[in-house]
Amino acid sequence: MQLRIEALDAHVAKPLAQLYVISSDEHLLALEAADKIRRAARAQGYSERDVLSVERSFKWGELLAANQELSLFGDKKLIELRIPTGKPGKDGGAALQSYAKNLSPDNLTLITLPKLDWATQKAAWVASLQQAAVYIEIANVERGQLPNWISQRLAAQGQSAERASLDFIADRVEGNLLAAHQEILKLGLLHEPGKLSYEQVQDAVLNVARYDVFKLSEAMLGGDVARLVRMLEGLKGEGEALPLVLWAVSEEIRTLLKLKAGMAQGRPLGALMKEYRIWGPRERMMEPALRRVSLPVLEHALQQAAQVDKMIKGLRAKGYAGDAWDALLQLALKVCRG
Repeated sequence: MQLRIEALDAHVAKPLAQLYVISSDEHLLALEAADKIRRAARAQGYSERDVLSVERSFKWGELLAANQELSLFGDKKLIELRIPTGKPGKDGGAALQSYAKNLSPDNLTLITLPKLDWATQKAAWVASLQQAAVYIEIANVERGQLPNWISQRLAAQGQSAERASLDFIADRVEGNLLAAHQEILKLGLLHEPGKLSYEQVQDAVLNVARYDVFKLSEAMLGGDVARLVRMLEGLKGEGEALPLVLWAVSEEIRTLLKLKAGMAQGRPLGALMKEYRIWGPRERMMEPALRRVSLPVLEHALQQAAQVDKMIKGLRAKGYAGDAWDALLQLALKVCRG
């Protein structure tokens, strides 16, 4: 049974099914949907919970055992199976087909998957789940839909804003729903219900630390060496967590590497930007950065980031000695200068 996400609230108010599947790349929406099912399950007497995650060492017998295992107290049980890659493999596919045919009446199972590619959607195990489960596929919120999505979220907390304000938030979060969610909650805390002015929205969204980790990425992508050095010194002086700063820098390096590799294969940059959900101010900075930095430089920079990570953890890093902040500066400068 296919269920639209908009119908989930009404659905969970009724007796729950034995099997649910959530498939989405929108982590916030998938988490919210799973939370609704969890709350409803607790309210309907599923007081125990087993969580299984399909990783490299996962044995599919664990899922079958959890389904057959009786509760010590005779309570009903919620079994959560998380498949982060969406690729259970041959054994996993067979196990899921068998599982869907032999659901225990004492258990409720919730399976979470990323958005499945076209080939995987045709797999037999997916068809089995779609037939046996309440299957919830949550589409990505595209950039053009984001202002309306923000408007709906504001309305849920009794607030509204003009289109320019909605566009401002959308541009600021660059398609990240979790970031948009946080900004919306912030507006709810700062202001009373009612219509928000553009100034109120702008002040709230821009009210961040003087040295913003994510603004550091802008300086690096823009090739602004002086600003990059100044911001890193500021982040260090304010006591910002070094792993977070390294993560922000490394994520941009990985993104540039994906784009550069795709372009080397002859794929158009516009299509790659859309695939990796890059838009707004960040999109405008990517093209000059890609012209400036070569593929070998990016590959070496990613290796360099791994060495800086070792330094942060107190391990010996190849080719580095001394302060991890200085090593991180050299890494960021490599990308900034090209």
